[in-house]
This record gives sequence, structure tokens and C-alpha cells, in this order.
Amino acid sequence: MKHSIKARFAVIFVCLMAFVLVSTWCVNNWFLESFYTSDKVHTLEKAYMQIDRVVEQANESGKGIIEYYKDTYDPDFKNEGPAQKMFRTMGEKYNLMMVLIDSTTDEVLMLTNGDQQFLKNRVEAYIFGKNVPEASILKKHDNYIVQKTYDRRSDSYYLESWGYFSDNKTIFLISVPLASIRESVDLANRFLAYVGVAALFVGSMFIYLATKRIVSPILQLANLSEKMSALDFEAKYTGKEEDEVGVLGNSMNQLSDTLKDTIGQLRAANEKLQKDIDEKIKIDEMRKDFIANVSHELKTPIALIQGYAEGLTEGMAEDPDSRDYYCGVIMDEAGKMNTMVRQLLNLTALEFGNDSIQPERFDLTELIRGVIGSAGILIQQKAAEVKLEEGGPIYVFADEFKIEEVITNYLNNALNHLEGERKIVITAEENGEEALVTVFNTGQNIPEEDLPNLWTKFFKVDKAHTREYGGSGIGLSIVKAIMDSHGKSCGVRNVKGGVEFWFTLDCEKENL
Repeated sequence: MKHSIKARFAVIFVCLMAFVLVSTWCVNNWFLESFYTSDKVHTLEKAYMQIDRVVEQANESGKGIIEYYKDTYDPDFKNEGPAQKMFRTMGEKYNLMMVLIDSTTDEVLMLTNGDQQFLKNRVEAYIFGKNVPEASILKKHDNYIVQKTYDRRSDSYYLESWGYFSDNKTIFLISVPLASIRESVDLANRFLAYVGVAALFVGSMFIYLATKRIVSPILQLANLSEKMSALDFEAKYTGKEEDEVGVLGNSMNQLSDTLKDTIGQLRAANEKLQKDIDEKIKIDEMRKDFIANVSHELKTPIALIQGYAEGLTEGMAEDPDSRDYYCGVIMDEAGKMNTMVRQLLNLTALEFGNDSIQPERFDLTELIRGVIGSAGILIQQKAAEVKLEEGGPIYVFADEFKIEEVITNYLNNALNHLEGERKIVITAEENGEEALVTVFNTGQNIPEEDLPNLWTKFFKVDKAHTREYGGSGIGLSIVKAIMDSHGKSCGVRNVKGGVEFWFTLDCEKENL
């Protein structure tokens, strides 16, 4: 990843720590010495003010500071006076060496550990200006000064304040050794470098782990967004964080669910719309085919009726036999047109649900016998042999009138396509809770690719729509519509020696 947040966090943290370390090193190197000196100067000024207050108290009691100190001095520190306690505390806390000299009695009071003679000589040198050591004045007050002094004997520096207290008779010298601040600064910087490198390493590991913990949920969210972009809404954010990232993850989960539902609805609507479009296209094609088929079916009878009617008008059939023949053709063709129109109206009513079924209980076997009996003359004309194979009464629950039409259409279809032995075998049998009726006729098998299309209006295996069989191609469509209205099945299959059509109905026992 080119611009990783984890890498940027690590770089920022390392740079920040490095900046802090370098800044600390610079401050130590450039300002620590002056700060140290300034702090010691402030300590000397504070010590002067505290001792001066004690001097004032001693003068008010009619005694000098030296005599006042000695009167309250306790070598065991059990009953020490306020002056002794103050001097001891300053010596122990600030490492001060103090000497007081009464200028009237030349009496010396050494208040802390140190070389008494050395301090006394140093005071006298300052007072009389003899053998004054190298010194630089840091602060100058009315009664005393604060200076930095170099001692050749010990090759070290001291901060010293000397002068008079407010009684103008007590001379003092307060000295504090000034440690080698430069050496201390170098040591501190070296120690800081060691600690800084270790802190930088440990901090880098910590920031790496911390940023990894922070970035991992973000990467998971990024992966989740990629899957959502690819319309994969099964992926979910599984983090348990309760911070902003966790809130974002839960929001993305909700967004994923919402998008899944919405897109699912859109897909369903789109599929429905596509089905409607396909259905519309199918209906348009069916309408075109319907118009073409109806036109084709009506063209021949209308042409025959028109031709024979014109022949009668022009006197071509003067003798009675010719006139009877012409009129017979006209009546026959008109009857066919009337039959086709009635079948179309019947089929339309069935398809649009306007012709509802009236189910009742009846004997299916007896109905089949009646249909065969009614078609006796047609069977003789076709020189057909029709046989009913049945095993007794079969009671079904259906619309008897429409089932009679189904059987009639099957029988007429079989008569129109008889070949070979010219046999038709109708069977009726119970098959569990259903009754199965089959109509077999000898003849040629139907091409397998045409079998599903037999139920389509005006479809004929004879592509030229010749009038050889006399059918209109609507009968089987009516059969399919009737069986669909009953919620039952129908079909056709090629068998050895011919073709077999079938349909099923719900049985109803006699004792019901």
C-alpha cells in the first residue's frame, strides 16, 4: 500500500520522539548551565535574606548575631535554637559554607563544615582587596554582591556572596561549590541518548502494534466496501470495537443489509419487468401468428364460398345436381368457418377465465362410450376401428361438458391422422387418486421437436397448412386450456406404431 496509515503513524511518532530528544539535548547543552547558575544565585540571595532576619532579631535582643547564636547553640541538636536550626538546614539542604565575622570584635563564627581559616582569609581578601581570586560579578546589591570565583588551589569554581548584613557590622561569606556543569551536561546528554534510543525502539514497536490494531478494522472496512461494490452483501464487519470505527462498521453492516434488500427488490422488479416485456413480445408474436393463421384458415373457405357463389350467380349450375353440389360446398365451408369461430370464442373464454368450470361427479367410462357412439358415422366414414379398454365405472370430479369436449377433440384428432391399420384404442383406468385416459391411434410418429408445440393455436405438423385432414389446429389448444382450468395435466408421446394422447382427472369414490 503506497500511503499506509500505519506507516505514516509510525513515521510521525518516530519523528516526534526524535524531535523531543534533539530538543532536550539542545536545551541541556545550551541552557542547563545558565539555569543551574541562576538557581544557585537565587539560593544565595534567599540565604542572605533569611540570615539577615535572624541578625535583626539578634540586634533587637541587644546581642550580636554571633553571641545570639552561641547562646542558643546545642551541640546535641536536641534543644537547638531557631538560628542554629536555620543554619543547619541551609547547610544540609543547599551545601552552603557560611562564615560570619563581627567587625567590632573580629570574632569569627563558622556555621557549616569547611576550612575556617580559608574562608576567613577569603573574606579579608575581599574586604581589603588583597590577593583577590579571579571572579566575575553576577549580581550586585546594596550591602553584598554575588560572584563566580575560580579557586586555583582546588581548580574549581564557586558561587559566593559576601558583604555586610543590614546591621552594617556583621561581615559574611556564603560559598557554594559550583559543580562542573559542563561535564554534567555532557553526562546528561549521553545518558539521554542511551535512554532516547531505547525509548525510540520501544516506542516504535508500541506505535506499530497500536497502529496495527487501529488500522486492521479500517482495512476490514475497506475490504467490506470492495465486496459491497461487487454486490456481495453477505460479508459483514465482525469487529467488536465500540469507538468511531466500530460505529462505522455497524453502519456499513446496516447499509449492506439495506442495499441487499433494496437491490433484491430492484432485481425482482427488473425480472418482473423483463418477464412482462418478454410476455408482451410473446403476445405480439402470438397476435401476429394468430392473425396470419386465422387469415390463412379463412382464406380458403372464403375463396371457395365466393367462387361457388359467383358460379351460381352466373348460371354455371343450371341443372339441379350441379346447384345442389355448389350449395353443398358453400354450406360445408360456411360450417367449417362457423366451427372455427366457435372454437376461437371458446378458447378465448377459457384462456381469460370467462368460462368457469362447473365440477360435478360423473362416470368417466360412460362419458367415453357416449362420445364414441356420437362419432359413429364419422368413424365409419374414416373406416376406423375404435376400441375402448375399460375396467368398469370410474367416477371423477370435473366439468362433464368440458371433459366431453376434450375426449371429442382427442378422438377427432386421432381420426384425422389415422394410417396403417387405422386403429384407435381408448383406455380409462384409475391410477391411485387420479384417473388416466389415453387415446392411441396408429400412424406416423410426430417429430420430437414438434411435440411441445402441438398445444399452440393453429399449429400443425403439416407446415403447409393443407386441408388434407380438415382440422383447424385449435382443438388441442382447447384441450390444454380446459385441463389447465381443472389444474390437471395432459400430454402426448410417440409410441410404437403410432401416437398416444393422454390426460388425468381427480377420482371420486362411489361411496363419497
